[in-house]
Amino acid sequence: MSQLLAEASPKHCAERGLKGKRLGRRLLCVLSSSFSTVLSLFLLIWFILRPTKPQFYVKDAGVYQLSLSPPRLLNSTVEFTLVSRNPNERVGVYYDSLRAYAAYKGQKITADSAFPPFYQGHQDTNLFSASLSGASVPVAASFGYELGRDQTTGKLPLGLRLEGRVRWKVGTWVSGEYRIMVDCIAIVGFVPSDMSSPLSTNQGSECSTSV
Repeated sequence: MSQLLAEASPKHCAERGLKGKRLGRRLLCVLSSSFSTVLSLFLLIWFILRPTKPQFYVKDAGVYQLSLSPPRLLNSTVEFTLVSRNPNERVGVYYDSLRAYAAYKGQKITADSAFPPFYQGHQDTNLFSASLSGASVPVAASFGYELGRDQTTGKLPLGLRLEGRVRWKVGTWVSGEYRIMVDCIAIVGFVPSDMSSPLSTNQGSECSTSV
């Protein structure tokens, strides 16, 4: 009994290889086209919505302690409340790793105070309140001079700064993290000879926000 063996000719092998390459190219084209379409749609939605930066205002601020001791060490206690508003109608904001500290003439005078993460809905308004303190914080040699000059004018420009990360929420989609920095200046009445009552202000001022 004879047995026949069928072997693929080199021509058939070449045709199969060519078909495989064509199929791979078509699949790659389909995937690339789909990805480009999704990306274009996402960019279009993002361009239309374009989230506006959150807005911050100083509601009130008070200095409960501000004492300088040798050699140029500062003890301070500051309390403040900021108003935060999300102006977007369709974009929510997640606040992550948000912390605050007080500064005077560009010098940090308190330790950081952390806020728990939270979500701010469309056009929502929230309050940020914190008590900040600094113990034996080293300051520049000019600090005492600047403080004395502001005592003469009766006004103390207190800097309040928030730093952290935000994420934008559009529908069910949430963006990656973006760094946010908020700089505020509160002008408080300055009568350091009598610290039995805090130096305070309740005059609201808008803060500078960068994302």
